[in-house]
Amino acid sequence: MTSTPPNLIEADGLFMQYTIGERTVHVLRDVSLCIAQGSRVAIAGPSGSGKTSLLLLLSGLERPSSGQIRVDGVDLGGLNADGLADLRRDRIGIVFQSFHLLPSLSALDNAALPLQMAGQPHAREAAAEMLHTVGLADRMHHRPSQLSGGEQQRVAIARALVHRPRLLLADEPTGNLDDSTAESVRDLLFGLNRDFGTTLVLVTHDMDFAARCDRVLRLHEGRLHEERPHALPA
Repeated sequence: MTSTPPNLIEADGLFMQYTIGERTVHVLRDVSLCIAQGSRVAIAGPSGSGKTSLLLLLSGLERPSSGQIRVDGVDLGGLNADGLADLRRDRIGIVFQSFHLLPSLSALDNAALPLQMAGQPHAREAAAEMLHTVGLADRMHHRPSQLSGGEQQRVAIARALVHRPRLLLADEPTGNLDDSTAESVRDLLFGLNRDFGTTLVLVTHDMDFAARCDRVLRLHEGRLHEERPHALPA
């Protein structure tokens, strides 16, 4: 009998809103979800539906107006800014649509940054191993300006995974890539999910990408609905 994997993420009753002048903008409305350890989950929906906001809440980079989030058993609401930073450093990797690489550093040093900032020994050796894993063994000494968009995204993925996080959050990771490069990045992310057991939560407009996930959560006007991956529109 196969046991059900435990939840890595549990969110309950999330509301997120802000005020512009006299107008209140409701970004998320009573969002609750559970995501199992090791799973692959896509968050889809039109622009402005709250997808990136939800991802930022799950990473602790933003706080909800109300509601509770637990990541790997830790209540994010009980952590201060330093505690949230420590949680991201130790257990969460984040990949953005814009690669956010430091232009003056090589691919190797960009990938090593999380470990170096944490004071970990052998940071560059671990970064070199991860760059080899993502197929950039022969490009690790190049700076971002010397790399293609797909190569830069692979560096960003290596940086997000170099500390072997339990959770990888990816915000439109193929949004700036051509079709062929996007497909290789999709394959890479799913391969790393399989090989490392890292839970993958991604925001995407790419329905081919979403359809390959275990679950698809669709946001519409700040409310969350679950869809079957194979039933998604093309």
